[in-house]
Amino acid sequence: MKCRGLLLLAALAFAGCIRAPEIVMVDRATALEEQASGSFKEVEQRLARAGMNPTPVPLTPNQLEELGIQPTPLVENIGKTQADRVDELLRRHCVGEGRDGLLVVTRRQCQAGRMSADDVALVERVNRARLHLWQWMRTVRPDVSEESVRKSWQQVHAEGVICGGWVESNDGTWGEKKC
Repeated sequence: MKCRGLLLLAALAFAGCIRAPEIVMVDRATALEEQASGSFKEVEQRLARAGMNPTPVPLTPNQLEELGIQPTPLVENIGKTQADRVDELLRRHCVGEGRDGLLVVTRRQCQAGRMSADDVALVERVNRARLHLWQWMRTVRPDVSEESVRKSWQQVHAEGVICGGWVESNDGTWGEKKC
């Protein structure tokens, strides 16, 4: 029994030295957990910056044409003459051959883009050149009236107008030239 008492006494003595470990609750992740989960701070900042910087919206050439903007040509129009440009405007119905022999700007019927300031200036130059031509023709044949000179010239010129070009008929309506 003595042994038993000694054991009991030893157990009680050691019980005072043995305690349960202190438990600490932490509301943050440990350093190892933070490393494992990764940090997205840099990615979040780049995403926020990208959202603040507006960038252009890519449009196809067809969408640009629908908006009335002609895309820049891939090849420069170095070899185009003024007559080629007028033919293009006639084909697009931006300009029409009037029955009086002058070019008429017909913007409302214009297809595939708009007329630029250069196009308007070209039409004015062509009309001025035609007026000068008719004036010169009158000096060569002074006995012919101006109206007759214009009509004669216009009939001959109408044959050379590009197929599909916008022309005014004798009754004042506009339509494409049939070939």
